[in-house]
Amino acid sequence: MATTTDIDIALPGGTAFRGALALPDQHGPAAGVIVLHEAFGLNGDIRRIAGRFAENGYAALAPDLYSHGSRTLCMVRMLAGGLQDQALGDIEAARVALAARPEVDAERIGVVGFCMGGGFALLFGAQGGVKVAGVNYGRVPKDRGELANVCPVVAGYGKKDRPFLSHAERLEAHLTALVVDHDVKLYENVGHSFMSYDNGPAWMMRVPSPMHVGYSEPEAEDAWRRILDFFGRYLTPA
Repeated sequence: MATTTDIDIALPGGTAFRGALALPDQHGPAAGVIVLHEAFGLNGDIRRIAGRFAENGYAALAPDLYSHGSRTLCMVRMLAGGLQDQALGDIEAARVALAARPEVDAERIGVVGFCMGGGFALLFGAQGGVKVAGVNYGRVPKDRGELANVCPVVAGYGKKDRPFLSHAERLEAHLTALVVDHDVKLYENVGHSFMSYDNGPAWMMRVPSPMHVGYSEPEAEDAWRRILDFFGRYLTPA
């Protein structure tokens, strides 16, 4: 059975921020996965996702990218793109912290993200510190050069998520042009956040949205299968 605890993640300069660490019940170093949250922060849903990775044999660390101040202010600035460098620095700190743990094989680490975190997972996957990236309904840069060194990618988007449809198409085009191993799937009958139980405040669900936000079990379970299969190819010992 997996166990989840809150930990401090050290930053350069002596400061730290928090994260949730889920460890598998197994002997010997496990592969690691950094789990990046949606715009709603490190909530119970992201802890659940980290726990599911642990139940599948991974040591999963979900960093709280909103640890540096007011949650609302951090959310606004992060979504506006003003904290991208800070977020990528925090993700690298999480990778270092995960790799340093005795329960983890430092040579076998991947990253997965959802919505905002999916975009960060893709960018972080181009920085050379991870073997594989999972991108779920995340933003994709228009400049292919930003992904020049990207690792293999598995991704899922909903066709009803109109604002992100172009991102799914762009990701497929970028990875094909870069000759990077990938599995990008567009799910016909769902919109945004189809893997997430928690879709934000109740009032948001009552407001019509072109994103068609909502959990859908069949698509979510298929996405989980694809992610675990793809990660297994790159994070299983030779």
